[in-house]
Amino acid sequence: MALLIQLCFRHTGVKHCIWHAQGIHNVEAEKDHKAFLSPALFDAHLTPLGWQQVDNLRTHVRECGLSKRIDLVITSPLLRTMQTAVGVFGGDSYEDGTDLPLMVANAGKSDRSAYSSLGCPPFIAVELCREHLGVRPCDKRRSITEYLPLFPAIDFSLVESDEDIWWKPDIREPNEGVAARGMKFLNWLWTRKEKEIAIVTHSGFLFHTLKELGNRYHPLMREEICKHFTNCELRSMVIVDTNMIGSDSSTTNYPGKIPQGPDLPSDKVALDNLK
Repeated sequence: MALLIQLCFRHTGVKHCIWHAQGIHNVEAEKDHKAFLSPALFDAHLTPLGWQQVDNLRTHVRECGLSKRIDLVITSPLLRTMQTAVGVFGGDSYEDGTDLPLMVANAGKSDRSAYSSLGCPPFIAVELCREHLGVRPCDKRRSITEYLPLFPAIDFSLVESDEDIWWKPDIREPNEGVAARGMKFLNWLWTRKEKEIAIVTHSGFLFHTLKELGNRYHPLMREEICKHFTNCELRSMVIVDTNMIGSDSSTTNYPGKIPQGPDLPSDKVALDNLK
């Protein structure tokens, strides 16, 4: 349940959205929806099929050139989103002593070798883009202390608490709460100076955020934006923060009066040039 967003500023963005690769909770919930409540699915990791989907997407973003254009990768701080983010945008195989690994070998019950942080954009974890909070153990994160040894090169400095204080065992975050959190995330995102950003997040977060954003647009466009995703489906769309257009001064404007002084009539300039 992940989202990749590439944003090109000023306050306009091309969004590349993707539902993350298949997680163990997706498989179990297809058999029985009540499986979402299982403690065994705590901080769900990717399945072997999910990792194949990651490999396919990694190939796609490299072949289409997207991987070279990303300046920053933002990920929700849960295991499945970080695995997806690293698998798609991380460097090649890690070699001891050459750099800090993005993900160590076999992290999150995977059969993966370590991923290098060389030759890839920086990664940062942002808690605002998490899935629905509460009740379901698959949506509860581990402590940052536990994540750091698994993902040494991911920046967790924006996550305010080591333990997950957002997730409540008896209260499920309402859809309206997810949408409000999504708009807060987008408002923060529009302050970033990077030209292109990839974001890996969750399907519920994606659906309700885009639905809230889509309320500003034509019904046909809103219908297109709010379609549900399949695992590792990639969509591209352009979004514009209409409240912010024109708020920044352009760095490329040219005043046209060099040197300073009043404009002269064209015939006066021509006459002076003949003297």
